[in-house]
Amino acid sequence: MASRRDIPSLDRLLERPALRDLARRFGHQAVLTAARRAADAMRVSLPASATPERASSSPDEITDRIERSVLAECSALDATSLRPVINATGVIVHTNLGRAPLADEARDAAGRVACGYSNLEYDLGTGARGQRHVHAERLLTALTGAESAIVVNNNAAAILLVLAALARGREVVVSRGELVEIGGGFRVPEVCEQSGALLREAGTTNRTRASDYAAAITDRTALLLRVHPSNFRIEGFVERPAIEELAALAHRFSIPMVEDLGSGWLGLTDAPPALRDEPSATASLASGTDVITFSGDKLLGGPQAGIIAGRREFVDRIRRHPLMRAVRADKQTYAALEATLALWAQPSMRHRIPVVRMLTMAPESIAARAHRVIGMLADATGIRADAIDGFSTIGGGSAPGSSLPTTLIAVEAAGASAAALEARLRAGDPAVVARIQDDRVVLDLRTVDEAEEETLAQRLRALANP
Repeated sequence: MASRRDIPSLDRLLERPALRDLARRFGHQAVLTAARRAADAMRVSLPASATPERASSSPDEITDRIERSVLAECSALDATSLRPVINATGVIVHTNLGRAPLADEARDAAGRVACGYSNLEYDLGTGARGQRHVHAERLLTALTGAESAIVVNNNAAAILLVLAALARGREVVVSRGELVEIGGGFRVPEVCEQSGALLREAGTTNRTRASDYAAAITDRTALLLRVHPSNFRIEGFVERPAIEELAALAHRFSIPMVEDLGSGWLGLTDAPPALRDEPSATASLASGTDVITFSGDKLLGGPQAGIIAGRREFVDRIRRHPLMRAVRADKQTYAALEATLALWAQPSMRHRIPVVRMLTMAPESIAARAHRVIGMLADATGIRADAIDGFSTIGGGSAPGSSLPTTLIAVEAAGASAAALEARLRAGDPAVVARIQDDRVVLDLRTVDEAEEETLAQRLRALANP
């Protein structure tokens, strides 16, 4: 009977032909690490000495089991954990599914600079060192009306950098109703603390007036900060001053007005009603705000990025802060962002941005697509698909509570629960992420690309034959 003493040494394990072949493929260190892990796990499962009651495997079987474990772990190195999925949830800016899908132009631009060298920080005109921020600044200032702009890796970093550069050691006045927590547990008070700024609360959770901000301003105040409420909404007995009023107050006290816009909305003439009250970058700056921050991968529809724009004197101070190097964006982000902004700059091209296209998709168009996919399932036995009315949502902390009319595909399969069907869709390749409503799996084609429809139909047909 086998015991811990029968576990072969790592040297003996690595001499086995299968593991030698594995080492040639993945390298000695990767195989050694996997072998050590497998041997340690086996050691825990075996008794210190052989006893018929507690061990039944032979020494050769023990070695074979360790070898199989090493082969399995190393083979998994061939597979990447990050892979594409079909988003059939109807949530346009789905934080857990990577937020905004890129336009073809943005994807191609990122690919071009990723595969070779670029003039990221090189001035081709002078042959001297250049600055990376110039690549997106021209388009950002043209689209927002800002005097200057810089790009960092996300909006949380943008807020952190702004506060560190403009308010470290001094007070930042924020409404109590805007001390929000965003996804992942990041809270405005904690971001403020990490920046070195001191939080000064104004007003109450549901009602804050300009007079509350004024009462909170002292000789230690560095700036006024307005924060986008992100993924919640307070309704009823509420009050919030207009941004124009706050900006005028800040300027009366000779301090900057900063607004975290969150989603990066630039505005559309055919925007859905759900976005009617969403603050835009252009409107905020036109109202007197000195510095705005927003995300590149939400309503802007570009790559993950944080954008800081506004008056040159403040943006220059922010750009020179030492933290800038730690949070700056890379070349692929700049390339994809510039390509996205270039589409925004041409009204006739904006619908090439997937987020814009999904936001403005006509309900009758979605209905026609839903019936087309259902038609692909007409001869599938054991599965039922029906078109029903429903709603999509914007997501990503933009326009909380938004509802966009849509047509859903409700799916049922004989002998399977909705939870089982939803799990099967997630488990396949490609994975399909749907949602459950009224004990049925429902799919919303608003967030499914037309090129994915046939693949989606194939995955649905497979539900009948698990």
